Amino acid sequence: MNAETRTRTQADIVVDIGPIAHGGHCVARHEGRVVFVRHAVPGEKVRIRLTDAGEGSKFWRADVVEVLEASPDRVPHFWHLADSLRAWSHGHPPVGGAELGHISLDRQRSLKADVLAEQLKRLAGVDFAPSAEQLSVEAVGAVGDSGTTPGLAWRTRAGFAVTPAGKLGMHAHRSDTVLPVREMPLAVDAINALRLWDIDLQGIERIEVAAPANGSRPLVLLVPAEGTRANRLSAVLAQLPEDVSVASFDPVKGEVLRLRGRTYVQESAAGHDFRVTGDGFWQIHRDGPDTLAGAVTGFLREGAFLEPGAAVADLYAGAGLFTAPLADAVGVTGSVLSVEGSPGTSRDARKNLHDAPQVEIVQGRVERVLREKARTFDAILLDPPRAGAGKAVVSQLVGAGPRAVAYVSCDPASFARDVGYFRHSGWELSGLRAFDLYPHTHHMETVALLTPRG
Repeated sequence: MNAETRTRTQADIVVDIGPIAHGGHCVARHEGRVVFVRHAVPGEKVRIRLTDAGEGSKFWRADVVEVLEASPDRVPHFWHLADSLRAWSHGHPPVGGAELGHISLDRQRSLKADVLAEQLKRLAGVDFAPSAEQLSVEAVGAVGDSGTTPGLAWRTRAGFAVTPAGKLGMHAHRSDTVLPVREMPLAVDAINALRLWDIDLQGIERIEVAAPANGSRPLVLLVPAEGTRANRLSAVLAQLPEDVSVASFDPVKGEVLRLRGRTYVQESAAGHDFRVTGDGFWQIHRDGPDTLAGAVTGFLREGAFLEPGAAVADLYAGAGLFTAPLADAVGVTGSVLSVEGSPGTSRDARKNLHDAPQVEIVQGRVERVLREKARTFDAILLDPPRAGAGKAVVSQLVGAGPRAVAYVSCDPASFARDVGYFRHSGWELSGLRAFDLYPHTHHMETVALLTPRG
């Protein structure tokens, strides 16, 4: 970082806040330059602190440090450590992960609808007006785990860093700075009850916690720092409650090693139980799995694409969250091809679906499997990672000739881009629902139905 950049990042300037943008920030301008401002609300006048502002940069980044003219939708932040105003007044940036906590929940959802509509119009040429009639982001789960505050206590999974002193911590946004934490208000009670902030975590680089919504045994996954000795892991293990499973993860080998209890958690959704290994993917909102499974099967059933005897494919299938209800719908006379790239997660899917003879589970890259398993499908479901499916996969899906594609996405930008690819191939967006599965953050989940035009 050069001297000019260091000077700029300490400067405070006053700006008028413009519209929300994808990524959790609002757009402002200063002397003709775009500034992406976090912790603001459209329409406000604020004082901001530049956090990334090189003279040669196309745009700058900043945090709000003082509100001069507040929006009526601004509310007190529920978490001091993530509150930009309070954090900077104490001389440090806020932690990430609750960047919309200063905005009322209703306005959060309307802003997310604005973002989704803008991405679809710009990247896919689809014009939705954000409203209850055309496009809205639906609330999921009215109250928290403790039955008190809406929008809190929904995370059944949480990841933490560790401070140099061995204390539980979280990163500031786009920063290597790790700040110690003593609560995680977005996490379910079972995670906070572990009181991980009281544990000496020296020798641990990162820690992941999963506490299933069904109340089954939580799992603490430790990622040791390079060179950490076995006795240090044993010391951490001794400080954790006896009724919690503990495992360690080797990121080089990609192995989850048992320290105590199980190396997986037992999840429940859509009338099925699922084994999910420590580093495996599962929706983090306590009501997310049932919500998304219901939306997907609802779209496909309404269009008569999911009936007994149908042939369907579940791509990026994970541990089988969608595969199981798809198998229920097509019955033993139908077929489900389940494709997952991660070997460990694919093994979980085999265990979870061992009693469904109509399911074929293949571990490998979606592009390769689609080439090798060339066949006709009535419907295809895909739930790709944040980067989306991409042009090549969309082309393969269109070429497979299904009657419908159900697309689950956690990123409006990659989703809209892929919808654009479908539209260029003669398909249309026939159905769309968006869900607020990540309250107080800019993230959302969408479920879309795509069909050949005409």
